[in-house]
Amino acid sequence: MVLGLIAFAVTYICVPLARRLALRLDAVDYPSKRRVNKRPTPRMGGIAMAAGIFVALVVEVLGEYFIGWYGFYVHGSDSTIHHAGVMAGVLFITLVGALDDVYSLKPGVKFLGQVVGASIIAASGVLLSSIANPFGAGYIEFGWGAYPLTVLYLVCFMNVINLIDGLDGLAAGITAIASFFLFVIAFGRGLEETAMLSIVLLGVTLAFLRYNFAPASIFMGDSGSLLLGAMIGVISLMGVMRSPTVIVMAVPIVIAAIPIADTGAAIVRRLYHHQPIQQADSKHLHHMLLRKGYGVRKSVVIVYAWTALLGVGAWVMSSTHGIAVFVVMAIMIAASFVILWKLGIFDKVLRHHYHGRHTRQEDKPKSYGKHGR
Repeated sequence: MVLGLIAFAVTYICVPLARRLALRLDAVDYPSKRRVNKRPTPRMGGIAMAAGIFVALVVEVLGEYFIGWYGFYVHGSDSTIHHAGVMAGVLFITLVGALDDVYSLKPGVKFLGQVVGASIIAASGVLLSSIANPFGAGYIEFGWGAYPLTVLYLVCFMNVINLIDGLDGLAAGITAIASFFLFVIAFGRGLEETAMLSIVLLGVTLAFLRYNFAPASIFMGDSGSLLLGAMIGVISLMGVMRSPTVIVMAVPIVIAAIPIADTGAAIVRRLYHHQPIQQADSKHLHHMLLRKGYGVRKSVVIVYAWTALLGVGAWVMSSTHGIAVFVVMAIMIAASFVILWKLGIFDKVLRHHYHGRHTRQEDKPKSYGKHGR
């Protein structure tokens, strides 16, 4: 809890500094047809959150070394993870995002940076190497495939948070809710390091929301969205390493179901229309909510509430066993899909295809026999 407060305080202090730096470097989002902001707003808020995370972890190391705190970094028995390497990978990812905030990197360059950062984390020992067999005894071992699987997992989470970051406070709030439930579940399962990182991430996101909730005075930028996505990925992978059960892997996926579904719909939508996957559009979930007449704040609160309900469902999953876990997960996924369908997130893909098919059938001339009607 102390580390969460430290992370909160450092981030809170550093956000105005990050704002000044962004203005000096012209890392600013100017109003446009696709953007929601009505005035120029600096980005690069991610560097303030990164400062909060790293200062909190430095305090943890110093506390273990000089005060005798029980911990993970100085006298920990786990030699499989090189923690400094993990943080170096997270820092690299944040720097890639910061460079994109300033210079608008080409999508391929930014993606390569994400892969390199995720590879550093995987090489430091945070690996999805095995998971308990949900259908029988023993474990499913991934062998050499653990490295590309881990990189893919981390890169996916980075881009999921990146793509949902379209309204003031949306990505930070979703991450804060996810961090809270990850903390509750990890604490209940005795996963101390996972719980510690979760409370640190909760601290930085809550502090950032003070400046980022509508009307935002600063955006997190790619430096923030990539950082938050990488941290959620690292936290969940560390949880799996300490307790390699399906539920530990499923929890962050369920909690982040909204941005994951939104990202999946965006990818399918762009492929369907033969557009580049990285091409921005105004058909995300938050755009749909705005078009239905909800304001920015109300749209964000709706997604917050939805994410919180998914978090409660994930907590219920963590308290159940066997087939009940999959039943709860299936119910939440189905309910989320129905809500997204009703909001119209799939209109341009599924409904367009469905109605188009029926329209084509209706347009065909009807045959009434040889002599007509």
